Amino acid sequence: MSAGAASGDEPMDHARMDHSAMDHSAVSHGDPASPAEGSGTARLPANEGGHTGLHIDAGDDWMVMAHGFAWGVYSDQSGPRGDDKATIQSMLMLSGEKDTGWGRIQLKSMMSLEPLMSNRGYPNLFATGETAGGEPLVDRQHPHDLFMELAARVDIDVGDNGERIFLYGGPVGEPAIGPSAFMHRGSARYNPEAPITHHWFDSTHITYGVATLGYQTRAFQLEGSLFTGREPDEKRWNIETPRFDSWAVRGTWTPTPDWALQVSHARLKQPEAQHPGENEHRTTASIQYANGRGLSATAAFSAKNRDPGDTLTAYLVEVNWDIDDHHTLFGRIENVKNDELFSDHDDPLHDVPFRVTKFQAGYAYRIPLTGPLNLALGGSVAAFDKPRLLDAAYGKNPIGATVFARLSIGR
Repeated sequence: MSAGAASGDEPMDHARMDHSAMDHSAVSHGDPASPAEGSGTARLPANEGGHTGLHIDAGDDWMVMAHGFAWGVYSDQSGPRGDDKATIQSMLMLSGEKDTGWGRIQLKSMMSLEPLMSNRGYPNLFATGETAGGEPLVDRQHPHDLFMELAARVDIDVGDNGERIFLYGGPVGEPAIGPSAFMHRGSARYNPEAPITHHWFDSTHITYGVATLGYQTRAFQLEGSLFTGREPDEKRWNIETPRFDSWAVRGTWTPTPDWALQVSHARLKQPEAQHPGENEHRTTASIQYANGRGLSATAAFSAKNRDPGDTLTAYLVEVNWDIDDHHTLFGRIENVKNDELFSDHDDPLHDVPFRVTKFQAGYAYRIPLTGPLNLALGGSVAAFDKPRLLDAAYGKNPIGATVFARLSIGR
């Protein structure tokens, strides 16, 4: 999302789940064998299920769903570049869905109050991307915009076995690039930090101007998008003017309810303000797994080729394991080649690429409250492997630590 710092939803407890409260927009006509829907038009394994939350029958066959969270996080990052800060990360999804005789209509919105925090966001060692006060953000994660999605989707049935043509788009949405954004992946459900590879995989999840046309069956989905390549600016309360100057294509294979595999390629026109005049060719591939019994995992690769410029690659593996009704373990390993760690043009290390690995592990204790409300308490610790040339800037062994309390509507 340009991304803020939020992680996905409360894990699904199949033994205690109220199926009448499920968001069936996540599955085709409520078919549990059909892939779940992630952010934008991305697919997830069917075993991920849909968002739960507050559901209202609005009449005339419309179902309205509210889902969201307020996530209080305290982060402490050590070393010369480290910092500490308490933040509240937030998201509210409001959507409406109607099944018709010929298909389905969805109206989607997603908002955040993270613009209330400083444009410098929160500390996150080795994270880069976007700007604050005209200066590049380094070792920080910027906040979300107020409007994260304002879009609609129309599906038209063209066969008897789940074949559909769909059109998705709006002033704010997500094009067909990469896996589902991190806060919508079950494998990142409780991770309180945005990935340091965010601008390699899912920085386009908030895009001002998107139009996507696709074809899907239960096992395959092919889609293409026209969208605005430029990432959101620092004015996080407004809606920016769409440009539709970039394109993307994505293919997804969901052979069983456990698996979702995707490959995508995009050409983005001047996506980053700190790299004016540079376009980007981005290629991603990912595998997502969910067994329906509390285990979700994602493995992903991305290469972004600046034009003109170098090709920078990134890898990510993350997992979320709901051990039982209350206890969850989660973790993430990332490896990225990044040339934005020294923004000062007079620094001899400016534009020098460094390959960094982040290791993160955490725990969450889940507490069902009342109705759709849930509370989770937990924390995480991160360590890094980096070139010795970075010791002067980061210290020999920097550590990142977080604690959090997450109140959510739905899981």
